[in-house]
Order: sequence, then C-alpha cells, then structure tokens
Amino acid sequence: MPPVGLYLSVPFCRAKCSYCNFASDAFGPARMDAYVDRLTEEIAQAPAKASAIGATLPREVDSVYFGGGTPSLLSAARFQRIFEALRTVFSLQSEMEFTLECAPGQLADETLAELLRHGLNRVSLGVQSFVDQESRAVGRFHTRDVCLAEIARLRSAGVQEINVDLIAGLPHQTHESWRISLEQTVAANVPHVSVYMLEVDEESRLGRELIAGGVRYHAHHVPDDGLVAEMYLEACEFLGNDGIPQYEISNFARPGHASRHNLKYWKRLPYLGLGLDAHSMLGDWRFQNTDDLNAYLEGKASPDPVSVSPHEASEEELFLGLRLNEGIALPEEGPIAHVLRQLVRDGLMQVQGDRVALTPKGRLLSNDVFTELLGATA
Repeated sequence: MPPVGLYLSVPFCRAKCSYCNFASDAFGPARMDAYVDRLTEEIAQAPAKASAIGATLPREVDSVYFGGGTPSLLSAARFQRIFEALRTVFSLQSEMEFTLECAPGQLADETLAELLRHGLNRVSLGVQSFVDQESRAVGRFHTRDVCLAEIARLRSAGVQEINVDLIAGLPHQTHESWRISLEQTVAANVPHVSVYMLEVDEESRLGRELIAGGVRYHAHHVPDDGLVAEMYLEACEFLGNDGIPQYEISNFARPGHASRHNLKYWKRLPYLGLGLDAHSMLGDWRFQNTDDLNAYLEGKASPDPVSVSPHEASEEELFLGLRLNEGIALPEEGPIAHVLRQLVRDGLMQVQGDRVALTPKGRLLSNDVFTELLGATA
C-alpha cells in the first residue's frame, strides 16, 4: 500500500462565516486545549483502531493537511503537541507535502515559525474575495491589503506553494467585481487557485435566509444561479489563459503545483482523517468521526466503519475520476459506455483519445452527470 495522507480537522474560527456549513465554530482556549488532548489520543489509538476493523494503516506519511475551521488559530505549543503525537506513531517523510488552511491575518509569527520547523511548505488562504465589501458581507475579517500582505509574508518565510480560495456567488458580487478578484489572484502570481460556487443549503445562516427569501446576511444581494455559473466558467477561461489550468472541478494549478494531498481523494489513495467530522479511506474500508464536538471530546462512538464492495469501488473510481480534467478510460461497451456516449452527444462529456472527461458545461452539471452514470451501474 502507498504512503498514507493525514487530514487533521481543527474546527475553530474567530467567527463563523454566514455561508459556512462545516462543523466549526468560535471557541475559547480551554476548548482548544481539550480538543488537542482528544486529538492526540486519537492519533495514538489510530493503529489499533485500523487493526480492529481489518484495515491496513501505513506508517509512512507523504502528506499532512490541517483543515477546518481555521487551524492557523492554534498556538505554536498546541501544534508542537500534535506533531509529537504524530511522530510517535507515524514516519513523516522529509519530502512530504504539509498544508495549512489559513484565514488571512490569522497566523501568528510564533505559530508560523513552529510549523516551518515541522516542514510546512503549503498554505491554503481562505481569501474568498479580493473585494472588501464582499468579504465583509459574509463575516470575513480580512481586506484585500491584508491578503496581499499575507501572501508576501509567507513567501518571505519560504512558503512558495500558496493556494488562494475564491467563492463565486457571494453577496454583492457582480461580473465586474468577480473580474477584480480574478485579476488580483493572477497578479499575486500564486501557483494554485480553488474556485467554489456558493452552496445554498439550510446548514448555513446565509443558505437558510436565501431559502426563506429573507434579507438578513445580505441574502437579497446574492447573484442568481445563472450569473454564478457564468462566473465559474469565466474563472476557468481566465485562469487557464494565465497558465493556471484547471485540473479538477474546483481546482487550478500551474504545472507541477497540484495539491498532492487532495489528489489522494480523487485517485482513491489511502488517507486517514483525524478530528471532528474527519473521514478516512484505508483500502476497502471507509469510516468517519462524529460531527458533534461534545461527543468527539468525550470519545463517544462514531458511525460504524463500512466495507466497500468491488462494485461500489468501481462506482467511486467513476465519479471521483471524472472530477479530474484527465477523466477516465473510455469503456468500449456496456451500459456505462452507452450513457457516456449519450452525454457526449449532449455536450456534457468529451472524448480525448482513449479517455472521456467532463466538458465545462458538464462540470457545472456534474451532480446530474454522476447521477446518470451511477444509474447505469446499478
């Protein structure tokens, strides 16, 4: 089995953004300490947990990813404790990819120095927008100037692998303001960009207000679905023209700068999730932690592990592989081949040699495409 990637969930934020539907919130230092206590316990128990269900947990680690929430809020001392626990159980490769999700302006110098000591070489910045009005509307604390200063500080510290997150569909966003964010991203010369379309669901304050037709959280200033789709397609073209081609539905990178950790998810390579609401895949086994913080801190049971059948694994390879621009091998016959060819005729898929991949329109409608394909495998 290849080396494992570790995902460590840190569900703490200075304040919860109005669009956020993750298991995260604002908590004080005491709750952070309790969380690190529980997280280090889970790290120590990981080999036994994997063994108990018959899964193989590699000791070699080639990627570590701290996600959240805003993991950069953890202190240097807390990160030191986490890495002491990790190095007790795992062998962290010297050339591993080590990613930290960070809100601009929320990474203390002392914490940055500690993370660099442990090999930090990639930072994903939750910029979302370089237009200050749009950032304020969803509860972000940073400004355009703070974002640019953060990029410069990280580069000066030796971190060259920097990702900028952008969201299409924020309140007050227009074609013109979206172009400002794209142009600023390109001007910042970052090697990786993630572009997400705003999700509207009842798990976020903004989503609930949009569904209800209200005006709180600037909901009445959210662009319509058609405009958001146009923004996404514009980002694909604009970034590609600047040498940052799309390689996955939401991700764009200059050659050689794709996220090695996230590729594990799409290529079904082993990863272990640690912390609140973290998911894992080890061979044919899938398991996840509870998304209830109190239950996690108390060490209560999470959902039962699930063994993936060969048929289910084939389905995963299908829809995960199609998230990537390289697509999947084009089958010569069978129900899936028939559906794929119909999707090509509909303009949602395209044949590239002996492979088939989503078109730009297909990426916009990817959930519908995956539903069609999975229906053919039933």
